[in-house]
Amino acid sequence: MNTRIIAKLDVKPPHVVKPIHFEGLRKIGIPSEIAKTYHDQGADEIFYNDIVASLYKRNILFDEVEKVANELFIPFGVGGGVKNIHDFTRLFQVGADKVILNTYVVQTNPNLINEAAKIFGSQAVVVNIEAKKMGTHWKCYTDGGKIQSSRDVVDWSKEVERRGAGEILLQSVDEDGKQKGFDIEIARQVVSSVNIPVVISSGAGSLENIRTLIEIVNPSGVAISSLLHYKKTNIKNIREYLLKYNCLEG
Repeated sequence: MNTRIIAKLDVKPPHVVKPIHFEGLRKIGIPSEIAKTYHDQGADEIFYNDIVASLYKRNILFDEVEKVANELFIPFGVGGGVKNIHDFTRLFQVGADKVILNTYVVQTNPNLINEAAKIFGSQAVVVNIEAKKMGTHWKCYTDGGKIQSSRDVVDWSKEVERRGAGEILLQSVDEDGKQKGFDIEIARQVVSSVNIPVVISSGAGSLENIRTLIEIVNPSGVAISSLLHYKKTNIKNIREYLLKYNCLEG
Protein backbone atom coordinates (compact mmCIF):
# COMPACT_ATOMS: atom_id res chain seq x y z
CA MET A 1 0.00 0.00 0.00
CA ASN A 2 1.16 3.53 -0.69
CA THR A 3 -1.70 5.71 0.49
CA ARG A 4 -0.92 9.42 0.35
CA ILE A 5 -1.25 11.44 3.53
CA ILE A 6 -2.89 14.72 2.55
CA ALA A 7 -3.49 17.73 4.79
CA LYS A 8 -6.83 19.36 3.97
CA LEU A 9 -7.36 23.06 4.61
CA ASP A 10 -10.95 24.28 4.60
CA VAL A 11 -10.58 28.00 4.10
CA LYS A 12 -12.87 30.95 4.71
CA PRO A 13 -10.32 33.61 3.71
CA PRO A 14 -8.24 34.81 5.39
CA HIS A 15 -8.44 31.87 7.83
CA VAL A 16 -8.35 28.10 7.84
CA VAL A 17 -11.55 27.03 9.57
CA LYS A 18 -12.92 23.72 10.83
CA PRO A 19 -16.63 22.97 10.63
CA ILE A 20 -18.63 20.04 12.00
CA HIS A 21 -21.02 18.61 9.41
CA PHE A 22 -19.76 21.56 7.34
CA GLU A 23 -21.41 23.96 9.85
CA GLY A 24 -20.21 26.07 12.79
CA LEU A 25 -16.87 27.35 11.56
CA ARG A 26 -14.03 27.57 14.09
CA LYS A 27 -11.00 29.65 13.12
CA ILE A 28 -7.78 27.63 13.12
CA GLY A 29 -5.11 29.96 11.70
CA ILE A 30 -3.48 31.50 8.64
CA PRO A 31 -3.49 29.18 5.59
CA SER A 32 0.09 29.84 4.48
CA GLU A 33 1.48 29.21 7.97
CA ILE A 34 -0.54 26.05 8.52
CA ALA A 35 0.30 24.69 5.06
CA LYS A 36 4.02 25.24 5.68
CA THR A 37 3.78 23.40 9.00
CA TYR A 38 2.17 20.36 7.36
CA HIS A 39 4.64 20.54 4.48
CA ASP A 40 7.53 20.48 6.94
CA GLN A 41 5.97 17.54 8.83
CA GLY A 42 6.03 15.47 5.64
CA ALA A 43 2.59 15.75 4.03
CA ASP A 44 2.45 14.22 0.56
CA GLU A 45 0.06 16.90 -0.65
CA ILE A 46 -2.02 19.86 0.49
CA PHE A 47 -5.67 20.36 -0.47
CA TYR A 48 -6.98 23.93 -0.12
CA ASN A 49 -10.72 24.42 -0.41
CA ASP A 50 -12.37 27.85 -0.20
CA ILE A 51 -15.60 26.59 1.32
CA VAL A 52 -17.62 29.80 0.90
CA ALA A 53 -16.67 30.98 -2.62
CA SER A 54 -19.53 29.16 -4.35
CA LEU A 55 -21.98 29.75 -1.51
CA TYR A 56 -21.29 33.51 -1.54
CA LYS A 57 -21.11 33.54 -5.35
CA ARG A 58 -17.87 35.48 -5.27
CA ASN A 59 -14.71 35.24 -7.33
CA ILE A 60 -11.76 33.08 -6.33
CA LEU A 61 -9.25 34.97 -4.18
CA PHE A 62 -6.17 34.12 -6.22
CA ASP A 63 -3.83 36.19 -4.03
CA GLU A 64 -4.74 34.05 -1.01
CA VAL A 65 -4.02 30.87 -2.98
CA GLU A 66 -0.65 32.21 -4.12
CA LYS A 67 0.42 32.94 -0.53
CA VAL A 68 -0.03 29.26 0.29
CA ALA A 69 1.56 27.99 -2.92
CA ASN A 70 4.68 30.03 -2.19
CA GLU A 71 5.30 27.94 0.95
CA LEU A 72 5.03 24.54 -0.73
CA PHE A 73 7.21 22.15 -2.69
CA ILE A 74 4.65 19.33 -2.80
CA PRO A 75 1.52 18.89 -4.94
CA PHE A 76 -1.11 21.51 -4.16
CA GLY A 77 -4.79 21.07 -5.02
CA VAL A 78 -7.12 24.07 -4.91
CA GLY A 79 -10.92 24.26 -5.04
CA GLY A 80 -13.82 26.55 -4.31
CA GLY A 81 -15.74 28.69 -6.78
CA VAL A 82 -14.19 27.26 -9.96
CA LYS A 83 -16.53 27.85 -12.91
CA ASN A 84 -14.52 27.98 -16.13
CA ILE A 85 -11.26 27.27 -17.93
CA HIS A 86 -9.97 30.75 -17.09
CA ASP A 87 -10.21 29.87 -13.38
CA PHE A 88 -8.10 26.77 -14.04
CA THR A 89 -5.49 28.83 -15.90
CA ARG A 90 -5.26 31.48 -13.19
CA LEU A 91 -4.98 28.88 -10.42
CA PHE A 92 -2.13 27.15 -12.23
CA GLN A 93 -0.46 30.54 -12.70
CA VAL A 94 -0.52 31.23 -8.96
CA GLY A 95 0.87 27.82 -8.04
CA ALA A 96 -1.86 25.17 -7.99
CA ASP A 97 -0.99 21.74 -9.39
CA LYS A 98 -4.56 20.42 -9.39
CA VAL A 99 -7.97 22.08 -9.48
CA ILE A 100 -10.86 20.72 -7.40
CA LEU A 101 -14.40 20.99 -8.79
CA ASN A 102 -17.77 20.51 -7.14
CA THR A 103 -20.66 22.99 -7.09
CA TYR A 104 -20.51 24.24 -10.66
CA VAL A 105 -20.15 20.83 -12.30
CA VAL A 106 -22.89 19.28 -10.14
CA GLN A 107 -25.41 22.10 -10.43
CA THR A 108 -24.68 23.75 -13.76
CA ASN A 109 -22.22 22.34 -16.26
CA PRO A 110 -20.56 18.92 -15.87
CA ASN A 111 -18.94 19.42 -19.29
CA LEU A 112 -16.33 21.59 -17.58
CA ILE A 113 -14.75 18.31 -16.43
CA ASN A 114 -14.38 17.17 -20.04
CA GLU A 115 -13.06 20.53 -21.23
CA ALA A 116 -10.50 20.87 -18.44
CA ALA A 117 -9.26 17.29 -18.81
CA LYS A 118 -8.79 17.79 -22.55
CA ILE A 119 -6.85 21.04 -22.10
CA PHE A 120 -4.84 20.39 -18.94
CA GLY A 121 -4.84 16.61 -18.64
CA SER A 122 -6.85 14.37 -16.33
CA GLN A 123 -4.19 14.54 -13.61
CA ALA A 124 -5.03 18.22 -13.11
CA VAL A 125 -8.77 17.67 -12.54
CA VAL A 126 -10.12 16.54 -9.16
CA VAL A 127 -13.84 16.25 -8.44
CA ASN A 128 -14.91 16.77 -4.84
CA ILE A 129 -17.97 14.73 -3.87
CA GLU A 130 -19.82 15.69 -0.70
CA ALA A 131 -21.81 12.57 0.20
CA LYS A 132 -24.77 12.38 2.57
CA LYS A 133 -26.69 9.20 3.30
CA MET A 134 -30.37 9.27 2.39
CA GLY A 135 -32.00 5.96 3.30
CA THR A 136 -29.88 3.23 1.72
CA HIS A 137 -28.12 5.48 -0.78
CA TRP A 138 -25.84 8.49 -0.71
CA LYS A 139 -26.65 11.75 -2.51
CA CYS A 140 -24.25 14.43 -3.72
CA TYR A 141 -24.35 17.75 -1.90
CA THR A 142 -22.67 21.05 -2.74
CA ASP A 143 -21.80 24.37 -1.10
CA GLY A 144 -20.28 22.81 1.98
CA GLY A 145 -22.97 20.19 2.47
CA LYS A 146 -25.81 22.73 2.30
CA ILE A 147 -27.49 22.06 -1.04
CA GLN A 148 -28.73 18.63 -2.07
CA SER A 149 -28.62 17.48 -5.66
CA SER A 150 -30.45 14.59 -7.27
CA ARG A 151 -27.18 12.84 -8.13
CA ASP A 152 -26.34 9.47 -6.62
CA VAL A 153 -22.77 9.42 -5.28
CA VAL A 154 -21.70 6.14 -6.89
CA ASP A 155 -23.29 7.01 -10.25
CA TRP A 156 -21.68 10.47 -10.20
CA SER A 157 -18.30 8.93 -9.36
CA LYS A 158 -18.51 6.76 -12.44
CA GLU A 159 -19.65 9.69 -14.58
CA VAL A 160 -16.83 12.02 -13.55
CA GLU A 161 -14.35 9.27 -14.40
CA ARG A 162 -15.93 8.87 -17.85
CA ARG A 163 -15.75 12.63 -18.33
CA GLY A 164 -12.01 12.64 -17.73
CA ALA A 165 -11.48 13.53 -14.08
CA GLY A 166 -8.20 12.13 -12.81
CA GLU A 167 -9.08 11.93 -9.14
CA ILE A 168 -12.00 12.03 -6.69
CA LEU A 169 -12.03 13.63 -3.25
CA LEU A 170 -14.83 11.94 -1.29
CA GLN A 171 -16.12 13.77 1.78
CA SER A 172 -18.88 12.68 4.15
CA VAL A 173 -21.35 15.35 5.25
CA ASP A 174 -22.51 13.00 8.02
CA GLU A 175 -19.06 12.32 9.49
CA ASP A 176 -17.22 15.56 8.78
CA GLY A 177 -15.59 17.07 11.86
CA LYS A 178 -17.02 14.48 14.29
CA GLN A 179 -13.68 12.64 14.64
CA LYS A 180 -15.54 9.34 15.12
CA GLY A 181 -14.24 7.50 12.07
CA PHE A 182 -14.82 7.51 8.32
CA ASP A 183 -17.95 6.44 6.48
CA ILE A 184 -16.35 3.16 5.44
CA GLU A 185 -19.27 1.88 3.39
CA ILE A 186 -19.54 4.74 0.89
CA ALA A 187 -15.74 4.95 0.73
CA ARG A 188 -15.60 1.27 -0.17
CA GLN A 189 -18.35 1.63 -2.76
CA VAL A 190 -16.73 4.56 -4.55
CA VAL A 191 -13.20 3.11 -4.52
CA SER A 192 -14.47 -0.18 -5.93
CA SER A 193 -16.60 1.53 -8.60
CA VAL A 194 -13.90 3.55 -10.37
CA ASN A 195 -10.37 3.05 -11.64
CA ILE A 196 -9.08 6.56 -10.87
CA PRO A 197 -7.48 7.52 -7.54
CA VAL A 198 -9.91 8.26 -4.70
CA VAL A 199 -8.95 10.35 -1.67
CA ILE A 200 -11.15 9.80 1.40
CA SER A 201 -11.84 12.59 3.88
CA SER A 202 -14.14 13.38 6.84
CA GLY A 203 -13.99 11.49 10.10
CA ALA A 204 -10.42 10.89 11.23
CA GLY A 205 -10.33 11.13 15.00
CA SER A 206 -7.52 8.71 15.76
CA LEU A 207 -4.63 6.88 14.18
CA GLU A 208 -6.75 3.74 14.39
CA ASN A 209 -9.46 5.36 12.24
CA ILE A 210 -6.91 5.97 9.48
CA ARG A 211 -5.50 2.47 9.76
CA THR A 212 -8.99 0.92 9.54
CA LEU A 213 -9.82 2.93 6.44
CA ILE A 214 -6.63 1.90 4.66
CA GLU A 215 -6.93 -1.77 5.62
CA ILE A 216 -10.55 -2.07 4.47
CA VAL A 217 -10.76 0.40 1.57
CA ASN A 218 -7.17 0.96 0.41
CA PRO A 219 -7.79 4.46 -0.97
CA SER A 220 -5.22 6.38 -2.98
CA GLY A 221 -5.09 9.02 -0.27
CA VAL A 222 -6.44 10.05 3.11
CA ALA A 223 -7.17 13.75 3.65
CA ILE A 224 -6.89 14.83 7.28
CA SER A 225 -7.77 18.09 9.00
CA SER A 226 -9.11 18.00 12.59
CA LEU A 227 -6.47 15.57 13.88
CA LEU A 228 -3.78 17.94 12.63
CA HIS A 229 -5.46 21.27 13.31
CA TYR A 230 -6.15 20.42 16.95
CA LYS A 231 -2.64 18.98 17.35
CA LYS A 232 -3.84 15.55 18.42
CA THR A 233 -1.02 14.17 16.31
CA ASN A 234 1.20 15.17 13.40
CA ILE A 235 2.01 13.74 10.00
CA LYS A 236 5.31 12.23 11.15
CA ASN A 237 3.49 10.27 13.86
CA ILE A 238 0.79 9.18 11.42
CA ARG A 239 3.44 7.82 9.06
CA GLU A 240 5.31 5.98 11.80
CA TYR A 241 2.10 4.39 13.05
CA LEU A 242 0.97 3.28 9.59
CA LEU A 243 4.41 1.89 8.75
CA LYS A 244 4.31 -0.14 11.97
CA TYR A 245 1.12 -1.84 10.77
CA ASN A 246 2.30 -2.20 7.17
CA CYS A 247 -0.31 0.29 5.96
CA LEU A 248 2.32 2.37 4.16
CA GLU A 249 5.34 1.52 2.10
CA GLY A 250 8.63 2.38 3.77
